Amino acid sequence: MLVGTGLALSLGGCLLTDQPEPGLDIPARYDRSSANPRIAEAALPTLDWWRGFRSRELTEIVEQARDSNLDIAAAVARIVQADANSRIAGAALLPAIDLNGDAARSQSSKTTGLGNGKAFVDNSGFKVGNTLTASLSASYEIDFWGKNRAAVRALEETAAASRFDREVVALSTVATAANSYFQVLAAQDRLRVARNNLTAAERVLGLIRQRVNAGTASALEVSQQESLVATQRAAIPPLEQTVVQYRNALAVLMGRSPERVSVRGGSLNSIAVPRVTPGLPSELLTQRPDIREAEAQLAAANANVHNARAQLLPSITLTGEGGYQSSVFKLLTRPESVFFSAAGGLTQPIFEGGRLTGNVDLQKGRQDELLQNYRKAVISSFSDVETALSAIRTTTQREQLQRAVVTASQQAFDISEQRLREGTIDLVTVLQTQQTLFTAQDALVQARLARMQAIVSLYQALGGGWSPKPRIAQDSQSQPR
Repeated sequence: MLVGTGLALSLGGCLLTDQPEPGLDIPARYDRSSANPRIAEAALPTLDWWRGFRSRELTEIVEQARDSNLDIAAAVARIVQADANSRIAGAALLPAIDLNGDAARSQSSKTTGLGNGKAFVDNSGFKVGNTLTASLSASYEIDFWGKNRAAVRALEETAAASRFDREVVALSTVATAANSYFQVLAAQDRLRVARNNLTAAERVLGLIRQRVNAGTASALEVSQQESLVATQRAAIPPLEQTVVQYRNALAVLMGRSPERVSVRGGSLNSIAVPRVTPGLPSELLTQRPDIREAEAQLAAANANVHNARAQLLPSITLTGEGGYQSSVFKLLTRPESVFFSAAGGLTQPIFEGGRLTGNVDLQKGRQDELLQNYRKAVISSFSDVETALSAIRTTTQREQLQRAVVTASQQAFDISEQRLREGTIDLVTVLQTQQTLFTAQDALVQARLARMQAIVSLYQALGGGWSPKPRIAQDSQSQPR
């Protein structure tokens, strides 16, 4: 017996201590963050980073979405479920105690013996017996190999992952709300541009008709300008639909029906451009909730492997019951009615048809899957930040260059319109300057939108908008005792 116990102890130590290494390669700095390598002086994103755009309506929309979004509410419900599962698993670490009460009355045949001393013969000659029992029973499995502790730890880590998942959903909701609001503003800006361009095109059309009446222009030139006017007029309904589409999307994010949501909007030009500082690359491991979620899921998988391996080892169970038993109620609580029983059992799985070893392989496969997911989450986080930093730089340059294009195009159109009034320019040149200006103005709005969305992407990539709390070190609990 001692030899078997010693072998089991040594086997248990080998079986239960395997922990995978993530093997992460953390860069020293973001390549595209700044020409200055002293990136450590940069700050973390603020919890309310959306206020940096200095839009009261955007702030109201984001805060309403954080309070009432249905996806966030569903994530909170998942937290409640995970906590409940953790408490259910934790019950295995404590004894199970039940209060039992039983009252029985039996009647036997007249042709049989009394059977036991508790029976008596009633007035009709039948043999009747009463049994009254009141007892407490308890059972407890000694968690010698840490099987139950591992199961609890796995569900605790799953509960932690559900909390990080809630933050992932909240961060995604805020980013989507900001981007949808910017889409509304961009569509409104493009609508204003399209309507102003329609007015300008109609003004030029009037000048051309005057020239036709004076005999200095042809019907072909009128038709060409009318085509441009019709093109500008046809561009308006899709933009109006875009405004409605993103207003409705904001209503869904805010957990309200579209009829109860009013989005005033305005212009992207009224939105301030915040300065985003990325901080140290290693801070992503604690800033981004999706990385923390993947880390917690991996820790849960490690505990599940521990639990699966412990199921291969002996299980020791203690049971006991004690109380009072009598055939007469008034004698039930007397000392001579006391009874008790105690037992201990040891169960060693011998043949389970591959169920236990299959479960070990299953949990190890799941562990390896989550390890790769964790590695991917870390690598993807650095990629997201680099991509967002590059996008901010390129979209800023694009907006500046496109603004210069608009300025030059506007000047060319003004000159061509003036010369059209004077009759000193051909209509083909006027048509070209109009089309160039209209395209440049629309492209400028889209460049401004792309810049705002790039800034939102960087905030999201940096894990901004949530407050990561330090987790209690559980290194001592992660190893079997």
